Amino acid sequence: MRTVGTLKSAGVRAGDEVVVPAYGNAEVARAVVELGAVPVFADVDGDSYCLDPAAVADVVTGRTAAVVAINRFGRQADAGWIREVGQRHGLLVLVDDEPGARTDGVELRRVQASYLDGKLRGVRTPTPAAGHTYEQYVVRVPGNGRPDRDAFARALRAKGIGCKVPVLAPVYRMPGLRRDVFLPETERAVDETLALPVHAGMTRRELHKMVSACNALGGLLQPAF
Repeated sequence: MRTVGTLKSAGVRAGDEVVVPAYGNAEVARAVVELGAVPVFADVDGDSYCLDPAAVADVVTGRTAAVVAINRFGRQADAGWIREVGQRHGLLVLVDDEPGARTDGVELRRVQASYLDGKLRGVRTPTPAAGHTYEQYVVRVPGNGRPDRDAFARALRAKGIGCKVPVLAPVYRMPGLRRDVFLPETERAVDETLALPVHAGMTRRELHKMVSACNALGGLLQPAF
């Protein structure tokens, strides 16, 4: 990622605040800390998992120097609105890809994602968006948050489906980055999201098997009232 070098060359100094996403890898926040600056966590949009421009505006103060937005799971951050917030407050705005973002096999992943979008019933599929490259195919598991999501994941793995939880905790709960905040969309995303496999080696039969397993399990999970 180019975050450290760009922030440094733009004049971000020790003590400055830099707005960063609360959901996702901690590399961005740690890069800010390396400069002696202060990461300030903003909530994410519940559909894209990228920074919510309104949440960014809520945390900007007179000490804020920059905003770093990250494209998440192959979905593009709302750079236009985030830059508008930045211009309004005179801030540097960086929009970057996730570490390790894949540039190969995009069209195949889109084909697989389209198939899953049309077939899956037991989970909430990703919200369609222009330019989505499906670095990960991230769904929401219905039910009662993390316990049901984790049980759902265990059941899929027992059937040989290599799903994974994409983000294990909000960044503001990670060692060295802890803050006394609670951001609702970030918390929900951490508790409900599950990444299903999409990659070049998958066959249509494997995709069908995954759909059948998810649809069978999803009908068992209902929110509590």
